[in-house]
Amino acid sequence: MNSRLCAAIALVVSAPVFAHDPPRFDPQRLSEEVKTLSSDAFEGRGPATPAEQRTVDYVIKQMQAAGLQPGGELKAGKRTWTQPVPLLRADIVGTPKLAFAHDGKPQVLEQGKDIAVRAALDGSTKVAIDKVPVVFAGYGVTAPERDWNDFKDLDVRGKLVLVLINDPDFESGSGDFGGKAMTYYGRWTYKYEEAARRGAAGLLVIHETAPASYGWATVKNSNTNTMFDIVRKQPKASHSQLEGWIQRDVAANLLKQAGLDFDSLKQQARTRDFKAVQLDGVTFSAHYNVRSQVITSRNVVGRIEGSSHPDETVIYSAHWDHLGVGAPDAKGDRIYNGAVDNATGTAALIEMGRAFARGPKPQRSVVFLNVTAEEKGLLGSEYYAANPLYPLATTVAVLNMDALSPFGPARNFTTSGNAASDLLDKLVADGKAMGLVFTPDPHLEAGYFFRSDHFPFAKRGVPALSFGSGNDWVDGGVAAGEAEQAAYTRDRYHQPADEWQANWPFTGLAQDLQLLYRVGSELANSRDWPGWPRDSEFRAARESSAGQRQ
Repeated sequence: MNSRLCAAIALVVSAPVFAHDPPRFDPQRLSEEVKTLSSDAFEGRGPATPAEQRTVDYVIKQMQAAGLQPGGELKAGKRTWTQPVPLLRADIVGTPKLAFAHDGKPQVLEQGKDIAVRAALDGSTKVAIDKVPVVFAGYGVTAPERDWNDFKDLDVRGKLVLVLINDPDFESGSGDFGGKAMTYYGRWTYKYEEAARRGAAGLLVIHETAPASYGWATVKNSNTNTMFDIVRKQPKASHSQLEGWIQRDVAANLLKQAGLDFDSLKQQARTRDFKAVQLDGVTFSAHYNVRSQVITSRNVVGRIEGSSHPDETVIYSAHWDHLGVGAPDAKGDRIYNGAVDNATGTAALIEMGRAFARGPKPQRSVVFLNVTAEEKGLLGSEYYAANPLYPLATTVAVLNMDALSPFGPARNFTTSGNAASDLLDKLVADGKAMGLVFTPDPHLEAGYFFRSDHFPFAKRGVPALSFGSGNDWVDGGVAAGEAEQAAYTRDRYHQPADEWQANWPFTGLAQDLQLLYRVGSELANSRDWPGWPRDSEFRAARESSAGQRQ
């Protein structure tokens, strides 16, 4: 018996009794489910592909076998297993023609190498941007509460905007944006939205690995394939015609041609005195067709109805989708299997459902929500939160599981981001009771709080968090845990290499699930309503529905 397995058994055996004996989660079953979901037969689990049907059928079958009941939309008075999620699907037709020009001399850009533009989500069927002015707008932030405006009086309507990724505080670790902890202003989604609000023809985020928290391969693979968005009444209010990323060196060379220095401008952009600057003699052109249609993907939903408070709901969530089939890697592999991201979370969701189905029936209902299109911008969870099957006012909490560890057990655990809440306090206390230490997100600069499926719930006031496996491994300590995370981010995240490995023990995930079960079970068998602290940006939304909770 290896040392990791011994340590895992010791931790499981030493876990305290609460309400009833804690469940045991089977590492072998977790491994088999991850192996199946991330096999080539599932073709990377792309939404709106033949692989979606395969994935949905598999998850439903596993939920049924686990003992769950359908928790999806009502049809003829009965719950089904799914919630339809209408999405706008968009693809670039052929190879886009993209170029800067300086004093009329063109500089052709190669899609995927120099630049990564997305299929238009503003409703356009043809992108025709011809020789528009180019503006460098710092971090692209307009934050009145911080007395911050990168655009000042510069009108960017009809122009291409270049912006830096992350917040102005990232480089120094201190300032008006909370230091290293990324705010929503640092997310590329915000930067696209701000460009649309200002009427820009397009926006390109300048990629740098450290402030983005991932390399160019991740950018390319996430932005040059099929794009999705929820169906919007006014899509142009949220999206410019062109959205994408550009390599740092390409942007720096362009600025140099206009007589500007990238590093100097970046330094200036860290201050509120910065003013956006138009690049003299520089223009941008983009021409390509877009094929778009409204398709329907699906969230998969299982449920256990509460015995005494069935209208109150605890949600466990995870996303089933990944990137599907895309550009080949150096080995020619085109299937983005998504083993860690997020076959682990989907397997965890199935096994969590099994544990609740086999245990005492909870007083409150428990929902197991397997959402679609997370990789396209949290779209499945955003749709559910905007169109909840069970009222958000009486949703007690959301515990999200995304990209969990398939390795051995850790002495600690974490969450995505640092948003304080009663739910986080409970997770920390329950972890302590199991002998586990809470380690705050060690990479707040990466903005993970805004990158997981709990966020659409949190911004609507529902106490929500996304759980993260620990980095202080029983076998190898922090050095081993951090080294593996760095290797995963560099070599496998959003790449075809994210594949199931036969030597993964999954004993750490089994331990993680004991903690998550404990938190959810205690909430489901109590009258507790976790909340947000007074200074939380999510508190007001939660308090507005207080009258609907007993």
